[in-house]
Amino acid sequence: MQGDGEMLFVNLSKEINKLSPGVCKQIPAAFGSVRTAHMLKVRWTLDRGWERPCITPYSDLLLDPSACVLHVGSQVFEGTKAYRGEDGVIRMFRPLENLKRLNRSAVRACLPEINIEETLKCIAELIRIDKDWVPEYPNSLYVRPNLIATSRRFDLSLPDEALFYVILCPVGSFFQGNKSSAVSLLADPRYVRCIDGGVGEFKMGCNYGPTLFVSKLAKSQGCSQVLWLSGENRKITEAGTMNIFFHWRNANGEEELVTPSLDGLILPGITRKSVIEMVRGWNTLSVTEATVTMNDLIAAVDESRLIEVFGCGTACVICPIGAVVYEGDNIQFPSGGAYKKLSNRIHKELTDIQFGKSEKHDWQYIIG
Repeated sequence: MQGDGEMLFVNLSKEINKLSPGVCKQIPAAFGSVRTAHMLKVRWTLDRGWERPCITPYSDLLLDPSACVLHVGSQVFEGTKAYRGEDGVIRMFRPLENLKRLNRSAVRACLPEINIEETLKCIAELIRIDKDWVPEYPNSLYVRPNLIATSRRFDLSLPDEALFYVILCPVGSFFQGNKSSAVSLLADPRYVRCIDGGVGEFKMGCNYGPTLFVSKLAKSQGCSQVLWLSGENRKITEAGTMNIFFHWRNANGEEELVTPSLDGLILPGITRKSVIEMVRGWNTLSVTEATVTMNDLIAAVDESRLIEVFGCGTACVICPIGAVVYEGDNIQFPSGGAYKKLSNRIHKELTDIQFGKSEKHDWQYIIG
């Protein structure tokens, strides 16, 4: 991935001509449960650096049982999407931002950095090859890059072998059921997603696997996901796998959009960044990055200052949040008046860019 894009090796599946154009309309119920026909793979060794990138038929990975990713979890990943517009053009949304974040995560995990520009060219070619798998609006093609340490030992030495690979999945709504309905969250201060000085701001599997137990607990209490808290003041960090936004009137009566500040505990989401930049560009609403605690949220509800709450992320785009279960109380958020007016506008403007409905935008990366 450090050389010329022409060095990409492509080995097409023998089954590719059997793919029906209708495949892209068959969206699986479970997010990410169906993969496309091909994948991108690039190996790295300490002695030789990155080898020639290859697009091959989708297949199992061959790993030594002692590969350190299986023992100490040396792994980082990303998530972005490709969208088919009404004009038939396939676009990605700010993919360079995802690859920059992948490199930041790689540095923290002592894994090799990728060449961002060359990697994006390879991913674009993979999507072109599997273009019939890109669904029509409102669905999309999920792009999952992974970087894993494959060194054949399980001590705590620095990796001397690694594998970068990318797989593609046609996806619909991240949440099952009515995608427009608000989700409820469980806020249980006994559990934390990450700690100060940890790796919460990086996209690593170790930030997600341990959350499954708490997600299961949330579902047992009728909630969709978890509102992650931190510290004695019960600072709000993330909502499930989403960044979170609060649209309210502050204590001074001023209307604003607030999201928790990036303090090392929170993943710097690409959708989060886009929402902040978009709303600030309107010059009609103040956007603040600040510490938000559960007491702040409860006060906004009790004083009728809260307008709406929503989460955002690559998988869900914008997701309204309707309630939080906290210390035995079911705290309901507003459902009338201006409820969802802001989030609906943000969702529309974001998806118009993603699907090419708006004028050409520098957040679009054209696949073809």
